[in-house]
Amino acid sequence: MKLQVIVGSTREGRVSDRIAAWVATEAHNLADTTVEVVDLKEYPMPFFDEAISPQYNPARTPKPEVKKWLDKLAEADAYVLVTPEYNRSTSAVLKNALDYIDFQFARKPVAIVAHGSTGGAQAVAQLRGTLPGVLAVSVPQATFFLGHAAEAIDETGEMQPEMKQNPYGPHAALKRMLEETKWYSDALAAARK
Repeated sequence: MKLQVIVGSTREGRVSDRIAAWVATEAHNLADTTVEVVDLKEYPMPFFDEAISPQYNPARTPKPEVKKWLDKLAEADAYVLVTPEYNRSTSAVLKNALDYIDFQFARKPVAIVAHGSTGGAQAVAQLRGTLPGVLAVSVPQATFFLGHAAEAIDETGEMQPEMKQNPYGPHAALKRMLEETKWYSDALAAARK
């Protein structure tokens, strides 16, 4: 499985990048899996302004910065979206990036790791409504990070040992979610053939 962990925040002082590093570190433990962190900071795109939905435009010619994003997504078999919760939803930059997708996510699993005052639960709910629109398969399990991620995870993605060992904490949830993502990726890859 080629897994992309997408950093869904570009703001100054964000913690989504630390959480993405933590996700990637754990994902490296999956068998037959390569992991890449894809940071939306490296894919600046204008607000979605195409005349019609990308899926319904056979003559579509995306702008170069959008094509770069779409080409990167096309390389993967599965995805983990790491999202903050802003105003009871996901970040605008992540939603905008998803709006440009036509068929890159089609019949591929997408898992969600969220963080915020409610563990990012409302951001997850918003994304679960969005993902079918880009033809993705939403992995049923999500990981909710409640609390101060910047204190729990260092810049390299390493979680504090006491949190990592909690059988009911976010690390245990992440492991289960990644195993489910791998299962869905393998099953859907076989079905796409």
